[in-house]
Amino acid sequence: MRRIRYCVANWKMNFNCSETKSFLENWEKKDLINKEVKTIFCPSFTELNTTAKLLQNSNSELGAQNVYYESNGAYTGEISCRMLKELGCQWVIIGHSERRSIFGETDEMVCNKLDKLTSENMYPIVCIGETKVERENGKTEEVLSRQLSVAFENQKGKNIENIIVAYEPVWAIGTGITATNDMISETHQCIRNIFSTNGFNGSNISILYGGSVTNENAAELSGITDVDGFLVGGASLDVNKFYAIYNQL
Repeated sequence: MRRIRYCVANWKMNFNCSETKSFLENWEKKDLINKEVKTIFCPSFTELNTTAKLLQNSNSELGAQNVYYESNGAYTGEISCRMLKELGCQWVIIGHSERRSIFGETDEMVCNKLDKLTSENMYPIVCIGETKVERENGKTEEVLSRQLSVAFENQKGKNIENIIVAYEPVWAIGTGITATNDMISETHQCIRNIFSTNGFNGSNISILYGGSVTNENAAELSGITDVDGFLVGGASLDVNKFYAIYNQL
């Protein structure tokens, strides 16, 4: 089975409606000839509606940066799957290291979100990754195994081929530091092995790399074994840079 390749833009807390409109109008003028690469745009909540309308006749798809695992209720500041689906949102990023480190998200919360998304027939982008200290102490595999085992605890026996995993070493996000090719290849293979150990077919899961991906290093990174695309942060804010990354997948 040939895995789908993805180029995902995580705009984080950037862009207002007019900036989103300008970006996507320019994006639609690009020659998106690589039909084997699926592009997904993940704006902030206030730009979801604008983005959805602009992507109506596009091959690109809409994602959110977060979701809560309850259907409704007294959860100030949160957003539900039902709300996202009404806007035409198909994808949701969960477990991003910034959510974990800044907002205290736990592996168990990521598990709850993954369960909710799959039950609502939405597509999760599950982020995992180790810190610099964990990498230096040789705990990368232990950390990734814990994160994946907890997150996917209730997915056994289910089809998880519509779930993307994004490996983002925490020490490489927004730092300009990119993991070496060997490091990325070994870690992505490690992730596939963790899935296989937990009863899944690790060969069928699309695993993206994230962590200071730029238009300058995308060609080299895309050629690494077991890399099925990118989750792009800073470089996704520039339409020409993001297009260059897309073109190199």
